[in-house]
Amino acid sequence: MGITDPREAKQRLRTQIRSLKRERTPQDLAVQSQYTAFRLLSHPRVLGSKVIMAYHSLSDEVDTRILLDRLLSMGKTVLLPQVTGASTMVLRHYEGPESLKEGAFGIMEPVGELFSDYSSINLAIVPGMAFDLNGHRLGRGKGYYDRLLPQLTNAYKIGICFDFQMRESVPYDERDVVMDEVIEGSHPFPLRRRG
Repeated sequence: MGITDPREAKQRLRTQIRSLKRERTPQDLAVQSQYTAFRLLSHPRVLGSKVIMAYHSLSDEVDTRILLDRLLSMGKTVLLPQVTGASTMVLRHYEGPESLKEGAFGIMEPVGELFSDYSSINLAIVPGMAFDLNGHRLGRGKGYYDRLLPQLTNAYKIGICFDFQMRESVPYDERDVVMDEVIEGSHPFPLRRRG
């Protein structure tokens, strides 16, 4: 039996997840998004963090719009990524829905002040195509987060996803950044302890 190419395995899983997303109703995804936002807003790591990196969701991701505005109202410094090149992202301050404009890949991106003190970020809320029981994350294949997250040396990393995106295992390689915790749309998922 031959060794499976991890790139092929990743692409197969992305295709499978996209298919599962199409089977879900918008109402189901909205309920899961609300539950995830509720879990995050009461999470001790969120409550204890002053500087939080999050993301503005695409239509097929856990909806973060309410979450972002609630974090602002709690007095948190909220940072969102902005794509600046074929392989790079920077972080900018989120100051509310009016501080967004459409950027790369149709993603709403911040136009606020550039942020560079990555060591002060306490928490990173991270999207993904799939996550597994060990905190491995499958992204969309561009590698943006895998290049950005290692720079957040003091950030606790929480992956968020819909229930069908949580897997027993996902294909990964040494460049893929592991999450500290994953919260999916029906309940917080306990990760296996890593040695």
